[in-house]
Amino acid sequence: MPEFLTFALSAPLAAMGEVAVGERRGTWDRPGRSAVLGLIAACLGIPRDDEAAHLALEAGYGLALRIGAVGPLNADYHTAQVPPTRRGRRFATRAEELNAADLETILSRRDYRTDLLVLVAVWARPDARWSLTELETALRAPVYVPYLGRKACPLMLPMAPRVEEAADPAVVLTRRAADGPEPERHITKPHAAPIVTMTAADAHLFGLPIARIEIRRDGLASRRRWQFNLREEAILEVVS
Repeated sequence: MPEFLTFALSAPLAAMGEVAVGERRGTWDRPGRSAVLGLIAACLGIPRDDEAAHLALEAGYGLALRIGAVGPLNADYHTAQVPPTRRGRRFATRAEELNAADLETILSRRDYRTDLLVLVAVWARPDARWSLTELETALRAPVYVPYLGRKACPLMLPMAPRVEEAADPAVVLTRRAADGPEPERHITKPHAAPIVTMTAADAHLFGLPIARIEIRRDGLASRRRWQFNLREEAILEVVS
């Protein structure tokens, strides 16, 4: 049977960004593929400008999520000083922006999800650069501090990674929900129908039943340029 690395992502506040337009920064009800792989990259100590390493993570691993709990939206309104946009003018740092002579004040809204618990299953493809054991070691002793979307969203439970065999990602996530560490079982809503998601092509590969397919722009194209491709995400038919 194939091997899977499972771990938990849980936080009192989580930012799982949608496509950002204007001054509104919305959030999904679950992390995107690129966000989870970015968190793994942080644990491995991969800097954001290491394009080859991030693309290796994107190409080398499958990813499935099981939503254990997700709370309501929490909106954060705040003001910020920014210089007006002008053709040919760019700022390398926030400090350079604040030194501009023509600062303006804008109102910004950032949305967060509260009380989130997501169980993650990762499996290696034939061309994977790191073994699942290496990823497990990195999650246990991260090089960079992992967080859920923004630095203001620290994790509230240990990720507790473990490698195990299972028939498919849905099976290993169901097992993790049943016998994972006690804090995870306490947070999971016992009577809520579980939501399990993965890339549609992987769901077809494992022969898993699909309830519907959603389109998300979270397939990494370039971490350096912050470019992401559209991806078909399957929502599985799960009984329990």
